[in-house]
Amino acid sequence: MGESGARGLDVFDPSPAQSFRMAAGDVLRGAVDTDVGGNWRLPRRRSSAPPVIRIVDRFLTGVLDLRAVELNYLLEFERCRFERPPDLRQSKLPGVEFRQCWLPGLAGRNLTSANDFSLDGCTVDGVVDLTDSDIGGSVALRDSRLNAPGGLALHADRTKVAGALLAYGIRVEGEVRMAGAQISGNCNFSGAALHNPTGFSLNGNGMLVGGNLLCGVWAETDQHFTAHGTVMLPNARISSAFTMRRAALHAGDDRSEPDIVDPHADPYAALVLDRITVSGDVELDRGFTSAGTLRMLNAAIGGTLSLSGARLDAVRPQEGNTEPVGRGRAVHLDGAEIGGDVAARQLVMKGQFRMVDATVRGSLVLDGSVLDNPFADTVLANRCRVGSNFSAREANVAGVLELRAVHIGANLDLRGSRLIQPGQYRHQPGEKSSVDIGGATVGRDLICAKGDKEFVAHGGVRTRRAQIGRMANFAGAVLGDKLDSHALNALGMQVPELVLTPVSPPKGKVTLRGASCTSLDDNETFWSATGRIDLEDFRYDSLRHSIDPQDDQAVLRRLRWLRQAMRHRYRPGPYDQLAALLRASGNEEHASTVLMEKQRLRYTAVAGGTRVVGPLVLLWSWLQRSMVGYGYRPGRALGWLVVSWVLGSAYFAAGADLVVINADDTLEWNPWLFTIDLIVPIVDFGNKNRWQTHGASQWIASGLIVSGWVLATTVAAGLTRMLKR
Repeated sequence: MGESGARGLDVFDPSPAQSFRMAAGDVLRGAVDTDVGGNWRLPRRRSSAPPVIRIVDRFLTGVLDLRAVELNYLLEFERCRFERPPDLRQSKLPGVEFRQCWLPGLAGRNLTSANDFSLDGCTVDGVVDLTDSDIGGSVALRDSRLNAPGGLALHADRTKVAGALLAYGIRVEGEVRMAGAQISGNCNFSGAALHNPTGFSLNGNGMLVGGNLLCGVWAETDQHFTAHGTVMLPNARISSAFTMRRAALHAGDDRSEPDIVDPHADPYAALVLDRITVSGDVELDRGFTSAGTLRMLNAAIGGTLSLSGARLDAVRPQEGNTEPVGRGRAVHLDGAEIGGDVAARQLVMKGQFRMVDATVRGSLVLDGSVLDNPFADTVLANRCRVGSNFSAREANVAGVLELRAVHIGANLDLRGSRLIQPGQYRHQPGEKSSVDIGGATVGRDLICAKGDKEFVAHGGVRTRRAQIGRMANFAGAVLGDKLDSHALNALGMQVPELVLTPVSPPKGKVTLRGASCTSLDDNETFWSATGRIDLEDFRYDSLRHSIDPQDDQAVLRRLRWLRQAMRHRYRPGPYDQLAALLRASGNEEHASTVLMEKQRLRYTAVAGGTRVVGPLVLLWSWLQRSMVGYGYRPGRALGWLVVSWVLGSAYFAAGADLVVINADDTLEWNPWLFTIDLIVPIVDFGNKNRWQTHGASQWIASGLIVSGWVLATTVAAGLTRMLKR
């Protein structure tokens, strides 16, 4: 069939001139012969005939009916308008091309094309049905308009494409459905605009892409991919990368809620990639925006998941959900496996970032991000495994980072971040911690320290039973903002090096019960916490700034810190720990000072328990402390022994009332030796049996005997310990 005249045709003209009309049945008339019965038959193309049937600037009336036809001619339609949808079902063609045409639809189910199938710059008001078709070349939908509002605009389930699917710049009103499609090359929707707000804008459930799936920017026009309606790609397999760079997604309009609400469902999902397999990277970055959930449950991504520079909005909370999702889930990665990094630098997110039981073999980076999900869990990553670093430096977070039982290969770095508005627990009273890594394992460092800005956690930090490989650093931190909350809960934490040097006193309680570290670096600011510090069974082997044996003020200062931390309550454990540390470093004198303070507080606590014997207990405590230092200062006993000897000797030398027991005894009177006989037990110089005391002298002598027993035995015990050393 030859070409038409040179005059052009406005393909949108509803009533073209008669000279431009053409019966659709005449398209093949010049390419067919008639048999004896007068029936049309399609002969084998003669070698001299052109291989292309090309129709230009025509209005085709009736139906172009090629159903089940096997044709040796390539069909080309340029600037043509069709009255009825062409019927290409079950046909076998060398190729079909519609260029700048208008069609009311296209029936191409089970179509077999040896070469390309093209709708280039066309407008289709109806469904393009390519279900189960087999295209030997590529499918080109470049810059076309498909209009089927509320219905299927492109139906290509199970379509096989040997080449690429090129749909850049396409505009669609309705659903693009490609469930189970197999595309050997790239699938390119760059610059496309898909609009189906009440359903799926793109449904590629189970599709296979041999190359890249590109839904980003069309370089030719700088148009970016947009979709109003869910992009549905669960179970898809992409052999290379999946790119939605600078794309804009919207979950669509409100939909009816199910009768039974699934707490793990995301009814307002903008992108669904459940169980997807991507061998390369997934790029949702560099200006990518989403109004709705990015859902990737159990996804397998071989490369990096990039969200850097993206803006995500979870739209609204999920009604009836008992989980603390706050605004709703912005990212849902439960069970996902990511072979590279999760790069989300400068991410701006409203909603929850959830990745429970996910595995990231590289690093998870949220540096400089703004994460807004106040009074709920902003990042929920319980039992998540990160091969390298979990980094959220200089981030601004409204809500909670809940990372319970996570396993991080290197550092958990929150340097310079600010975490506010943590909210309340659901099943127990009290405010939640801004950072919760209870039961976590961190291979190297936990860094909640000052960076370019101070680290701020209004809800405090919870590290219960966490295991840190090298250092837990709280240098320059601001912990807590309420007196009745927990500023730091490190019960049972194990770490070699613990740095507790906040920039301001922690506001709220501090728990170090059962925690242990090899080296402790602290300051007075930490010990000035507004709430009580629980130090029971807190173990540390050394202080980063050790106490010099000559520096008595350092020990007294640390004792003051302990009294202030425990609100002057008696707890023996912290004093025993400090004394053991000092003794292990050879600082015996300072260790004794600590243990004396422990005993003083012990007697004070006992005296406070009863009004009757309380004063006597305090007196007895004073006597022990002043005379023998509760047994830790035996040298004092020797001094008091000498004082007693001098005072007693002076008393008896002044003319005490004494009676000679044996007048025949010739032992001369010596008040010094008499007093020694009274004071020193066991040793007898014969004086106390020569004279008998009466009246006041008898009471004084008895007091010297009792004091002598107490003081002398204390001195003997001290000498014994010294000889043992």
